[in-house]
Amino acid sequence: MAYGSYIRRKREAAGIPLRELAQRIDISPAYWSRIEREMEKPPKDELMEKAARVLGLDLDEVFIEARRLPPDMQKDVAGVVRAYRKLQKQED
Repeated sequence: MAYGSYIRRKREAAGIPLRELAQRIDISPAYWSRIEREMEKPPKDELMEKAARVLGLDLDEVFIEARRLPPDMQKDVAGVVRAYRKLQKQED
């Protein structure tokens, strides 16, 4: 599932109207609507983090749906890749 569809499903499940979410994360409802309809790429990390907090979502899951590393892992991409490769070898 793509980020926009995922976040829309979670927002609707939380019973939060699109306009309210946009207001709470300080962006325009039109922009957030385009994100949810897959007309825009996932937003900047800061907006993804704000939306996750408002919706009570696990931040790692939000970034996974956006196919992006969480901000703390972005600082150590080499370490993340090494850990992933090591885990893959252990599973083989």
